[in-house]
Amino acid sequence: MRYRTFGRLGWQVSEIGFGAWAIGSHWGTQSDEDSIRALHRALDLGCNFIDTAQAYGDGRSERVIAQVLRDRKGERIYVATKIPPRQSGDWPPSPYDRMEDRFPEAYLRERVEFSLGNLRTDCLDVVQLHTWTRAWNREPVALGVLDKLRKEGKLHGIGISTPEHDQNSLIDLMRAGHLDSVQVIYNIFEQEPRAEFLPEAARNRVGVIVRVPFDESVLTGKYTAAARFEPGDFRNNYFAGDRLERAVRRTERIRAVIGSSEPDLPTAALKFTLHPTAVSTVIPGIRSVRQAELNCGVSDQPRMSDELEGRLRTHYWRKGFWYAGK
Repeated sequence: MRYRTFGRLGWQVSEIGFGAWAIGSHWGTQSDEDSIRALHRALDLGCNFIDTAQAYGDGRSERVIAQVLRDRKGERIYVATKIPPRQSGDWPPSPYDRMEDRFPEAYLRERVEFSLGNLRTDCLDVVQLHTWTRAWNREPVALGVLDKLRKEGKLHGIGISTPEHDQNSLIDLMRAGHLDSVQVIYNIFEQEPRAEFLPEAARNRVGVIVRVPFDESVLTGKYTAAARFEPGDFRNNYFAGDRLERAVRRTERIRAVIGSSEPDLPTAALKFTLHPTAVSTVIPGIRSVRQAELNCGVSDQPRMSDELEGRLRTHYWRKGFWYAGK
């Protein structure tokens, strides 16, 4: 496993982290026993960074992680969690939402204590707001509350997980020095962060956590247009209508470009996200021992060539535009 510096916090974190969404909820049936085995295997392979959230099963993901950390005392394992906005408005917050309604100080204090209890610790490594609206950039009071909690010894780092539709809304906050970390969607389909987001994170020494490296698994190449998901599975909405069919078609084009240059499509997808030096860690979702082995093993392989990475840039998919559906 290779390690990278996590921004101004200076931690050496595994470049392949453990995405813990699936072990909490929203991805079909998952037993805690399978989750615990997957976590242990990833940590055995050198992973030392786990990303979770209070919303992943109302703390279930955090509590499963705590069970594993209890068994691995003496190892430095970094855990980033997230606080959702108070349930009094839209997800993500709309430009009309007031920060004092969605992230008031009393609520933030309560939710920090919730994660401290779930993770069985007296200080959290990273607390991220889950999520944000650009309307709050002028007076990011909630970040000031988290800074007070840091000074009180409740947490080390402050971050935000980007709103999917407006990831660049965090750039001004990075420039102003408010953030120690950011969590961003970056993959072969979603490449907009290369324009300004990643350079600004590097310039301001902000740790970068990359999520959704497989675009909700379609970039692994394991789906066909006929794939179906369990009731309640997040992917039923994500791939609604003909979106799965279009994504599968585009993924097959990427497979043809990769050819024999990489061992397989999932390996190439992860290597692509690791290519920018601004990236601190990539957090593929892991829910089994086999997935832990496959994902962590990518870090031990040679880097993706600049030539192949350049060819994959042409597969940037602007999903929100009318002409992007082919």
